Amino acid sequence: MQLGFVGLGKMGLNMVKRLIAGGHTVVGHDNSADALRQAGEAGATAASSLDALVHALAPPRAIWVMVPSGEPTESTVTALGSLLSPDDIIVDGGNTNFHDDVRRAGDLAPRRIHYIDAGTSGGIWGLTEGYCMMVGGEEAVCKALEPIFLTLAPEHGYLRVGDHGAGHYVKMIHNAIEYGLMQAYAEGFHLMHEGAYKVDVAAVASLWMQGSVVRSWLLELTARALKEDPDLAGLKGWVEDSGEGRWTLHEAIEGAVPVPVLTAALFTRFRSREDNPFADRLVAALRHQFGGHAVRKHDD
Repeated sequence: MQLGFVGLGKMGLNMVKRLIAGGHTVVGHDNSADALRQAGEAGATAASSLDALVHALAPPRAIWVMVPSGEPTESTVTALGSLLSPDDIIVDGGNTNFHDDVRRAGDLAPRRIHYIDAGTSGGIWGLTEGYCMMVGGEEAVCKALEPIFLTLAPEHGYLRVGDHGAGHYVKMIHNAIEYGLMQAYAEGFHLMHEGAYKVDVAAVASLWMQGSVVRSWLLELTARALKEDPDLAGLKGWVEDSGEGRWTLHEAIEGAVPVPVLTAALFTRFRSREDNPFADRLVAALRHQFGGHAVRKHDD
């Protein structure tokens, strides 16, 4: 199958490589000349602009967008919408808010341009392991694109989960669960690292991969990271969030659904970015005020 692909970063380029290895023809575009060069070396046809990309594809066209969420995705989808023809398809494979998917599908519908949201999980390992695909959109359009989805995904790793927005809705919750899982591992290994016994935490992570009920791919990656640096001394404990955790909490609040673990995991990420936060200084000051407890000055 022929596919246009916009966004040839670390994840996008690996997806293109997997598609080409699976027998598909890919025309790729990226603003980076180096990314275009690498895509060409992988067997894709390089397009210098979105207009050139569209003209290089035979109608009805299908174009996968894999650029950062927010304005980069919004402007790319808008630009493609002005260039494409009836029965063409835009697939957004990034981490878009599902409300935006519903709006975009509605905006494109009068021009009979189809819009599919494809929640994509797999990261930099997807080239070899495959990408878990959570897809939302019209059933017939998703069916037409199945050769693409089935090539990108491992066996049983693709599912159409509903109409417009459903793919990114499921991916949003997937990522929020990921926050919680990572936080649970982090706290447990922190306790072992600082605890009563001198535990080889890397060895324990590897041990738990052997039949333990907490074994997972994230635990496997934990073992890999700890083997490289058992104290993680080369890292700073600053943890970013990409938005899905916040969106999940918003949906939970709107639906009055309790998600305390996911909430705590997100707020812990916020905390990781603070240095000597005001709240902690206030607690220290209050203990000193009511009980005369010792405090440490900032320059101690």
